[in-house]
Amino acid sequence: MSITVPTAQAWNVGLALVGSTAATDLLRDYYTEVSNRYHQLHLGRPSTPREIEEGLAAAPSDDLAPPTGLFLLARHGDDPAGCVGLRILDPYTAELTRMFVRPALRGLGGGARLLVAAESLARDLGAERIVLDTRLDLVEARALYLRHGYVEIPAYHDGTYAEIFYERRLPSSSNKK
Repeated sequence: MSITVPTAQAWNVGLALVGSTAATDLLRDYYTEVSNRYHQLHLGRPSTPREIEEGLAAAPSDDLAPPTGLFLLARHGDDPAGCVGLRILDPYTAELTRMFVRPALRGLGGGARLLVAAESLARDLGAERIVLDTRLDLVEARALYLRHGYVEIPAYHDGTYAEIFYERRLPSSSNKK
């Protein structure tokens, strides 16, 4: 029996066009995973291909491009491996969204690299805080946010799938660690 273990390749995170092939593929993988988990939990079955397509159409990521947002893509070695979006809510608040690392590469630091890069960009844009929403069943994401200083806050919108909300106050650029 042989087990394939991801190698200790470097993570690289950078800005990407949300409509690029790599971004589109990662966003499809992200949506498929969160949709399947939701359907499995609530309906006892995975999502159908039609449900995936309808969900992607209903929740486009077009706003994760200037002037309303930014999109980051993480590569593990040369391979697209994760992503995160930043949406500008107001001059002092950015929203983290579409946070995803491919399952085979989880636990290797990609999520942390994406968070640090997103926080740095948000700070550069003048944001003083980052907010996000997630679902209670996305326990890996919730643990990542808590490990990185995010705290639970009251709901800031009433989205259908938003069950828990977090915030992280960003240190000013002059206080960067």
